[in-house]
Amino acid sequence: QVQLVESGGGLVQAGGSLRLSCAASGQTFSWYSINWFRQAPGKEREFVAGITWSSTNYKPSVKGRFTISRDNAKRMWYLQMNSLKPEDTAVYYCAAQRVIGPSYDYWGQGTQVTVSS
Repeated sequence: QVQLVESGGGLVQAGGSLRLSCAASGQTFSWYSINWFRQAPGKEREFVAGITWSSTNYKPSVKGRFTISRDNAKRMWYLQMNSLKPEDTAVYYCAAQRVIGPSYDYWGQGTQVTVSS
C-alpha cells in the first residue's frame, strides 16, 4: 500500500510564493514520473508539472514561475510556486506513475492553494 500526502498549501497574496510537498509512505515503489495536478472550483483537473528521472515538464502558464523537484532519499517531491496569481487558486494533487502511460497509479488527497488579489 502506498500513500501520497500533500502539504504546504495555504492562503497567499498575489505575487507571493508557496512550496508544496508530496510525501510517499508505505510500500516502496519504483516510479516513472511524479506529477502535480490542480483543480479549481467548477473546472476540470489539469496537469501542472511533472518530473521523471531525466526531465521536467510544465503547463505553459506556470513555466518560469513553478519548479518541480525531488529528494529521492526522503521520498519527497516538491512544487515551488513563485509569482502566484489568483488564477493559480485550486486544490493541488500529486500523482505517481509507476510506468509510462495515460494513467496514474497513486494520488494524494490534495492541498488547497488560495491566491488573493
